[in-house]
Amino acid sequence: MKKVCEKRDVFVAIADPTRRQLIRLLAEADELPLHELTDQFQMGRTAVSKHLTILKEADLVTNRKSGRETRYRLNPAPLQEVKDWLSYYEQFWNERVSLLKNILED
Repeated sequence: MKKVCEKRDVFVAIADPTRRQLIRLLAEADELPLHELTDQFQMGRTAVSKHLTILKEADLVTNRKSGRETRYRLNPAPLQEVKDWLSYYEQFWNERVSLLKNILED
């Protein structure tokens, strides 16, 4: 019986600093094998694989087998949800800074 995976929330996936670093590494490269990703962290291959699984469950990462190695690639599309959410707060703070600037000028 195949295990059905529930889609993970993108905000949960990016909450961890290790996963954010994995996203950054994958954004800077077209595709990276697991061993190259693991070399960037002070943790074992299994721990890095678990973080990549969480990113895959949020559709932030895809993978493919190439011989004996697994290669990973960033799928940035789900990050649009984060960008959209943050844009509201960017507008909020821009308005507050503008208001503060006007108060200080008066």
